[in-house]
Amino acid sequence: MRSWNSSSPRSVPPARPTLADQRPVVLDTDAASLIIKGRGDTLAAQLAGRTWCVSYVTVGELVKWGNTQRWGLRRWTTLADWLGRVVVLPYSIEVAYTWGQLAAAAQLRGRPRPANDMWVAACCLAENTSLATRNVKDYADFAEHHGLRLALD
Repeated sequence: MRSWNSSSPRSVPPARPTLADQRPVVLDTDAASLIIKGRGDTLAAQLAGRTWCVSYVTVGELVKWGNTQRWGLRRWTTLADWLGRVVVLPYSIEVAYTWGQLAAAAQLRGRPRPANDMWVAACCLAENTSLATRNVKDYADFAEHHGLRLALD
């Protein structure tokens, strides 16, 4: 297993932002990926001055992508450095309950949603943060029925 800590033991890691910082916004995997690749300048400009967050699900999806694409050390280091500068929203019981509510409601509406999209939405709702996504249609049900705030609307 590859270590995420690429710095020497004597170096001091940069301070990780927290949700106590002003105006947090959660980036979905697509938005995070664009920014990490340096192709999200417009998106980054729209979110300037906000504290960027990603869910633990997005971290998993990025790691899966890196492994399937057989990234080298440079790309893994870029990801690790970038993750060190954002808030990573963890799993919690509140997130799990919120996910269960989203999943049940979607099923009862006859419109089940992809599990990972529901986990990302559950993190946003549990933490009362907005979501930045280019895939608005993937999250529209959560905004309409559960109050998910979309940052780029």
